[in-house]
Amino acid sequence: MALSDSLLLPDTALRVLSVLDDAGYEAWAVGGFVRDALLGRACSDIDIACSAPWQETQRVCELAGMRTHETGTQHGTLTVVCDDEAFEVTTFRTDGAYKDSRHPESVQFVKTIEEDLARRDFTMNALAYRPDRGVLDPFGGQADMEAGVIRAVGDPHKRFEEDALRILRACRFSSELGYSIDPATFQGMLANKGLLSRISAERVTHELQRLLLGEHAGDALLRCVDVLAAVLPELVAMKGFDQHTPYHVFDVLEHTARVVDGVPRYPLVRWAALFHDMGKPACFFFDENGIGHFYGHAAVSVPIARGIMQRLTFSNAFMDKVLTLVKRHDDVVPANPKAVKRMLARLGGDTELFAALCDLKRGDARGQSPQFSGDRIALANELQGVLNEIMEANEAFTMKSLAISGRDVMKLGVPQGPLVGEMLHRVLDAVIDEELPNSHDDQVKYVASCIEDENFSKKFSKRVDEKGYGA
Repeated sequence: MALSDSLLLPDTALRVLSVLDDAGYEAWAVGGFVRDALLGRACSDIDIACSAPWQETQRVCELAGMRTHETGTQHGTLTVVCDDEAFEVTTFRTDGAYKDSRHPESVQFVKTIEEDLARRDFTMNALAYRPDRGVLDPFGGQADMEAGVIRAVGDPHKRFEEDALRILRACRFSSELGYSIDPATFQGMLANKGLLSRISAERVTHELQRLLLGEHAGDALLRCVDVLAAVLPELVAMKGFDQHTPYHVFDVLEHTARVVDGVPRYPLVRWAALFHDMGKPACFFFDENGIGHFYGHAAVSVPIARGIMQRLTFSNAFMDKVLTLVKRHDDVVPANPKAVKRMLARLGGDTELFAALCDLKRGDARGQSPQFSGDRIALANELQGVLNEIMEANEAFTMKSLAISGRDVMKLGVPQGPLVGEMLHRVLDAVIDEELPNSHDDQVKYVASCIEDENFSKKFSKRVDEKGYGA
């Protein structure tokens, strides 16, 4: 990989560096900004490491007209705001013992940038830059980036014992950058993955979501599954599970990885792709011809996915949408308006959720045997097209989109209660089946005729007797 040969710091960052340098201190841009600039990637956050104690950084910067906030002074970190752009400026330091596999109990301030970089997690993050001296790279980070390798700084075991979240960060970087992981580093990840139980669910969720949204998420899942199993043990049953069917040439895990890569990179469909076949190992059986089947696997995948999402930190609304996609991903939906509107009704009229279902169906097909995937991808494309036509025509597919309301139904004599909903369902079915226009007058006449229907009339009379209507 060819790295960029120019690193351009914004004027605001240059001003902070210049103010500190002019005061007799040494300041560097460090970490993620330098890495991403070398890779030609955008990076919004610029961290600065400096030889000045935070009190001196505060004094110098405020004299220069900048604002400061004491956001992490116990660790030597001060937030400096220059022209409304914030920078974290941290005194050169090394970390003391880590009490919780995440945070150091203490820090020790040091004199050189090299000592500061030695505490970083990976070589590609142990980089510093200033315009007059270029890139400082004491651990070979640029060479590792050119080779596409994630390598721990120093002893991998020590790095991961200090902060177990670094284990998931390595997996996430592998997904975002497509890098392999140095064997010694990966062994350190495996040996310390049990420490991930000490990491908060919020941090785990954040890293897993960034992994899933990475450009190389599928490869990272396969590459890092034995590590990720510490936070997603459900993956273990999927690894190496041969599906024994002509529709699938990959085991359940590799199929899942290919589905993840085969759907667009937004959270809803990526999480659904990860979960959609987790129930397969539990549902597997051979038929009399030795062919594998997984009847009901979508329904079994739902509680597995629910358990994972409850361990993590998802909102109930987001979880419900993911679980709906998992449940419905294998539903057969013919590419015609009636079928699409019925599915939309099952999805509560959520057109974005239906579009996500189309994305998931396409991705699922891409993870299957090539000889069978083409027709399924084409069907998902057709479903998307029908959805677009329905939306453009503003057709009714939920009770809310009907021309009449529950109030109209009650005015016609249907008592308040479940019969109102039943009547609206009848109207919606008739509209979806194109037996009834979505017009107020036509639907009023339809409801009146339904009330006269013998079967509904019996329910109506019983309801009147129970509630005393008309007494």
